[in-house]
Amino acid sequence: MRIGAHMSVAGGVSKAVDRALLHGCEALQIFCKNANQWAGKPLDANEIVRFRQRVEETGLTPVVSHASYLINLATSLPQLRQQSIAAFVDELDRAESLGLVGVVIHPGTCTAGTEDDALRLVAGAIDTAFKERPAQRVKVLLEHTAGQGRTVGHRFEHLATILGHLDGSPRVGVCLDTCHLLASGYDISDASGYDDTFESFERIVGLDRLEVFHGNDSKRPCGSRVDRHEHIGKGFIGLEPFRRLLADSRFANRAILIETEKARNAERAGTLCVDPYDKKNLATLRRLRSRGATFSRATP
Repeated sequence: MRIGAHMSVAGGVSKAVDRALLHGCEALQIFCKNANQWAGKPLDANEIVRFRQRVEETGLTPVVSHASYLINLATSLPQLRQQSIAAFVDELDRAESLGLVGVVIHPGTCTAGTEDDALRLVAGAIDTAFKERPAQRVKVLLEHTAGQGRTVGHRFEHLATILGHLDGSPRVGVCLDTCHLLASGYDISDASGYDDTFESFERIVGLDRLEVFHGNDSKRPCGSRVDRHEHIGKGFIGLEPFRRLLADSRFANRAILIETEKARNAERAGTLCVDPYDKKNLATLRRLRSRGATFSRATP
């Protein structure tokens, strides 16, 4: 399993590759624009070229982006839906220009009606985007969520339903977040819960849909439905489940990307510096990977 992190694009998207290399990453996630704004300035053409060159030179794979947090593909509100779909298409365009594997996106929040209504709206929004960009290769990676409020995507059945509405489109994959799994009620903190979780995912969604993991411990216990990331091994998941995950032969060709808290002011203006929190979390995952014997099914 490849180990990586979400890295800042401050100073240009190619700087994220430099930061990843500085931290010893093997995979990478970025924002292609400010995640808390609807609009973003166009990517610089020279930066696009440099980014793609640097990714090829460093061998980082996979490289994905995370879509804006403002996008809500599950909404039934006409103006918000139109705005969300437009922003979503823009995210796909940016990722395609950078040669990324996929765009990770939260399915969204139900603003009216039932969960089934919301899931149908998510699928409809993705279908609209695909019809607007039929030639693109970048994938949509549905992120399994923690289940806060009326968000959808916190059950494997939700993801399967969206895929069903899209006729199993090969352009759609899944991103599983370890914190979200625990928070939503999938108890990966022990061996039996780990086995049950991934057997369920395989049966309901299919392991062939799984493209990437987000590696985060959880500040809240199993079933809390609260999304609060914690440093690796410092939360309610603990170290052993990460060792188990990193050693699981079913995921040998996948990547795990940390989204844990970063240190404040780690970088000074005009410099690239190692973030001490990232350094520690990545080192923890590498240590666990080196310790774990590979197995075909989870063992204690």
